[in-house]
Amino acid sequence: MAVMQVKVFTRFERFWHWSQAFLVLVLIGSGLGLHGVHHLMKYGDMLTLHVAGAVGLVVLWLFAIFWHLTTGQWRHYLPTLQGLGPILRFYTLGIFRGDPHPFRKTLRRKHNALQALTYLMLKLVLFPVIWASGTMLLTYDLWHQRPWATAGLEAIATIHTAAAFVMIAFLIMHVYVITTGHTVGDQLRTMITGWDEMDLDDAEAAVLRRDGAVR
Repeated sequence: MAVMQVKVFTRFERFWHWSQAFLVLVLIGSGLGLHGVHHLMKYGDMLTLHVAGAVGLVVLWLFAIFWHLTTGQWRHYLPTLQGLGPILRFYTLGIFRGDPHPFRKTLRRKHNALQALTYLMLKLVLFPVIWASGTMLLTYDLWHQRPWATAGLEAIATIHTAAAFVMIAFLIMHVYVITTGHTVGDQLRTMITGWDEMDLDDAEAAVLRRDGAVR
């Protein structure tokens, strides 16, 4: 095995990542405005922006799901317990002692066990909860006459807001973790350029050289 510079993230992955980040920030900012945290826009304009951001994000998710399924990239998100223990020890203790990261990317596994589990939970649990509760709030006029509408509205709004705060917590942790490479900008640079260090054997290196994906 040899460490080489590999094109880890494709152009679409980087576009999807940064577009999703932008839309999530738009939703968080407009959502805080709807709750009265700030008054940068009129309420009606803030609601329009929030709905537009949500629609844009759902469309982006649909394209991303299609891309992951057709390219086989979904395999990188399969949960595994292999290596989870060392990763947890690294983030709870080793990172503060300057220990080397116990995981290195490979062609078969771009995400460590903790990343894969976290991203899978986002896609299968948090995002659907946000999407479903947001849709229910948006279509309130269709069910506002039901006997349970008042209590249901409060419960759904609470769920939607709680899920949004979980998303904010994830973003804070995500930003923190990307500062823990060899230098502060290592992981950020990888998501901008697509290039990162990876352990390759001779056969893998030969295939990537043919495709111009290694240097």
